[in-house]
Amino acid sequence: MTDTAASSVRTRKPKGEGHSRRAEILAAAERIFVEHGYEGATIRKIADEVGLSSTALYMHFADKGEILQEICRGAFETLTEATGHIVADQAPPEQRLRSMIEGYVRFGFENPNAYRLVYMTRPLEARDAQTAAQEVGLSLFAAFQQVVDETAAAGRLRAEPRAAAQALWAGGHGVVSLMITKPYFDWVDREQLTRTLLDALFDGLLTP
Repeated sequence: MTDTAASSVRTRKPKGEGHSRRAEILAAAERIFVEHGYEGATIRKIADEVGLSSTALYMHFADKGEILQEICRGAFETLTEATGHIVADQAPPEQRLRSMIEGYVRFGFENPNAYRLVYMTRPLEARDAQTAAQEVGLSLFAAFQQVVDETAAAGRLRAEPRAAAQALWAGGHGVVSLMITKPYFDWVDREQLTRTLLDALFDGLLTP
């Protein structure tokens, strides 16, 4: 047996529970998709990362497209669950609106790999990510738009509701995407920057 083959055998992991093994695969795939890009990632690379054979990995996922869809769907479902609690709250709509965009930004910083795959993957590179975004992401934004509309109905919004919703989303996305892709820049404290940005957006969009 060659040294390479022997090493491969030694690093194979014992069988585990299906759910936990799928979670391992998804976590490894997140890192590999970000590091190598969707086209550069392969089932073999993902399998090696978790100590599986390619054949064993195929028992959990049909292909890398299905893995990427699962990552994106899981990210959107996490955001959707958090958003649902805020939408159902009895606080004034402008307060819920602020909580929703803060939650979105917080998710991005706490899950940078998933965030990159969901919101920063070019369509031509990963159509599967775009499919997941269309299936689940649009309903997530619709919930956000609903609270913007409620804010407008309460007489607290200066701008046209659709433009206001997209401006707030663009602002939140901007701070997350810049800070996770440009870590070498001399950023101020993350919370301070986020607060300063959102204060400026809400002061401009809301009536006194």
